[in-house]
Amino acid sequence: MANVLLDPVILGGMELRNRIVMAPMTRDRAGADDVPGDIMVEYYRQRATAGMIVTEGVQPTPAGKGYWRTPGIHSAAQIAGWRRVADAVHAEGGRIVMQLMHCGRVVVAANRGFDADVIAPSALSCPDPVPGPDGKPVPTEMPRALDAAEIPFIVEEFAQAARNARAAGLDGVELHCASGYLVNQFLNPASNTRNDEWGGSARNRARFAIAVLAALARAIGGDRVGFRISPGNPYNGMDASDPAATFVPLLQGADELGLAYVHVVDMNLPDLDTLAMVRAHWRGAVIANNMLKPQSAQALIAEGRAELASFGRAFIANPDLVARIGADAPLAKPDYAKLYTGEAAGYTDYPALAG
Repeated sequence: MANVLLDPVILGGMELRNRIVMAPMTRDRAGADDVPGDIMVEYYRQRATAGMIVTEGVQPTPAGKGYWRTPGIHSAAQIAGWRRVADAVHAEGGRIVMQLMHCGRVVVAANRGFDADVIAPSALSCPDPVPGPDGKPVPTEMPRALDAAEIPFIVEEFAQAARNARAAGLDGVELHCASGYLVNQFLNPASNTRNDEWGGSARNRARFAIAVLAALARAIGGDRVGFRISPGNPYNGMDASDPAATFVPLLQGADELGLAYVHVVDMNLPDLDTLAMVRAHWRGAVIANNMLKPQSAQALIAEGRAELASFGRAFIANPDLVARIGADAPLAKPDYAKLYTGEAAGYTDYPALAG
């Protein structure tokens, strides 16, 4: 039987040669001033046979940075660096979209190397420690609560980041609405205790995410915009007790915007079929994610539960993952000790299949 993962698909305004997506993964290899350098160009080029690459999380503004050596998209040098990445991927026939990730309150100031605001919907610090420059987890900073009058400006910063990504030649953007970062902080009652139009009810808490998605769609076209969610994920201090109540208003609002896709990290919750919930409130394409094997990903697509599947760790150690899936070949394992350190080691030195 033909492998549906290898079938082409149209995703919004993008024609993809297969349904295998490289998931966004922080790798901490950006150069000085958070500019993508030669090593990042080669890393993404090696994996360009994916139907689509979603980049690691990229900070839209200096205030969006929380982790060590993550890249930005807010300076001319960063735009030029990403243009080299996009050109390399396109030269191999691939497609690449940029994940816009604003960390909000999930910040270790020493990771930045510059002074910038630490902002959040409410003045509540992230309860989970975050790795500092040496990789050892340390407490995060206390954020200041955004004033309601500031929020439209934050929304516009995301839109400008999307315009910058397109100026760099990337095919689109994905808004990170998961993992306890700024957009998720607005969505979640554990981090959003506001009593204005941006907080309180689940519908009000979804307002920020929907406003950003609408601004991205206006900036570069909705058919080049996706967003990522992980209902029920407690990471970075999120309340995971009622994910449907939190995410259904977001799905319903986003469904009206003509976006390209939703990228769903399925936490395999015991009391919620996450993909079924998404299908009930979202008419667009679904990219399924989280610990999928090629066989389980094929089944999800064949059953109509998703249109595409994304792989993270498998793409770290298998730059030729698409070829391996096509040949039903064994997959190499990542060197977990070098996920975030080692420069080329554990990053661009994984071999392709012989022959």
